[in-house]
Amino acid sequence: MTHDLPDRAVRAFEAHEAFERDGKWFTVTTTKFDGRVTAAETDDWDLAYTLEVRAPMLSAVTADTVGSAVEDGWFDTYDRRLEDTHMAVRQDVEFTDRRVFEESGDAVAVFEFEWGNADHVPDMAKAMTEYVEGTYMEGIVPGYDYQQPVSEMLAQARQSAGDADGDGRGSGPMPL
Repeated sequence: MTHDLPDRAVRAFEAHEAFERDGKWFTVTTTKFDGRVTAAETDDWDLAYTLEVRAPMLSAVTADTVGSAVEDGWFDTYDRRLEDTHMAVRQDVEFTDRRVFEESGDAVAVFEFEWGNADHVPDMAKAMTEYVEGTYMEGIVPGYDYQQPVSEMLAQARQSAGDADGDGRGSGPMPL
């Protein structure tokens, strides 16, 4: 992708409150994990988008040692669960590429797709980024002492569950 972003993509992302411009990328500001998206022209009306979400590997956010079997199993499950990321949006989006890989202590999820209406893509990218973050949190392995940002996210989930019905008891089981 070039550094020249299509004008209609720039307008759509700059108009959306959940994104900030960072060079050729637009960063998602509503999540703890680093989500960013960029766009490029295609030969057709559609624009080509690349969404990248970086989440820490388990071993990068625990005070404990995570065995390779646990981390490998967690990563494999995370990758498989992200196959459903397209279901996070109301549109029928098809990925031209979807991959998850480890890089510098991060589990990096990349989704590439083409879409014609640039005005829809900021909401789509935000929903997909939030899906990746939620999928990550659902896959947290119990029994470890988690550090930032996961410890804060777990504390927020526990607090939200405890305050759900206003009497401090919550409406369901306590999250991890």
